[in-house]
Amino acid sequence: MFRSLLFIPGNNPSMIQNADIFPADAIIFDLEDSVDVLEKDNARQLVKNYLVESKTQPSFVVLRINPVDTSFFEMDLELILSKKVDYILLPKAGVDSLHILEEKLNEFETKYELPTVKVLALAETTKSIIEIYKIAKHCRVDGILLGAEDLASEIEIDRSNQGNEIAFARSRVVFASTACHILPIDTPNTNIDNEALLREDCLIAKSMGMKAKTAIHPSQLEVINEIFSPSQKEIEWANGVLAAKEENTGKGAFSYRGKMIDKPLILKAERILEKAKKFNIK
Repeated sequence: MFRSLLFIPGNNPSMIQNADIFPADAIIFDLEDSVDVLEKDNARQLVKNYLVESKTQPSFVVLRINPVDTSFFEMDLELILSKKVDYILLPKAGVDSLHILEEKLNEFETKYELPTVKVLALAETTKSIIEIYKIAKHCRVDGILLGAEDLASEIEIDRSNQGNEIAFARSRVVFASTACHILPIDTPNTNIDNEALLREDCLIAKSMGMKAKTAIHPSQLEVINEIFSPSQKEIEWANGVLAAKEENTGKGAFSYRGKMIDKPLILKAERILEKAKKFNIK
């Protein structure tokens, strides 16, 4: 369960060393897009050194590897030998690339007796969006992250502040993830100096069903955490619903604040309070 995931370029030693102090629910060490091809080996070594030697670690470590059809793929995966990697972020995820990753992870985990590493699938191609349900139901996949910038580039469209051009992709990610009980994660917002635009983007994503959002700069984390946390109004409503449920034991439906409450809304209230407890929100 995340609200925020912060991308840290693998070749940025100062950010890597501070990874555990950023207020993100998970840190994504990026060995792919943010790292020039000539810096790949250096980035991998920097991240490896941090994972192996650092006495303090982020709550969750996500490793964004290079695609399965590159020469860097297997070398990137070797970082799971540190036993500090919780998730692999698979770029340009698809049914075929997931199969390749699954085989290689099985091989590593069996040979080195490693704990199971889960996968976050990066849906950033039209093929990914088309195959989204098959991706979501894969046994390794624990969440789907929408990559809107690469997707827009492939379709040859411009990104807007309102995000109308990615509404279909966002919905596909949300529906497939929800159907498979995994986490839908929204694309990062590239406006790192405009808090108002970030806030608007977060609210749109949340209204469409996204449960978390990635950040490309630490300054974005406060807004993301705020919006993807349960609000005081939501917590109050959830507590009221569950209290009313206790008062109406044995009833399949009951009234609360003039509205009919039944099982779906009770489950919603329980999820709100579960998230509030997880993130220590009172």
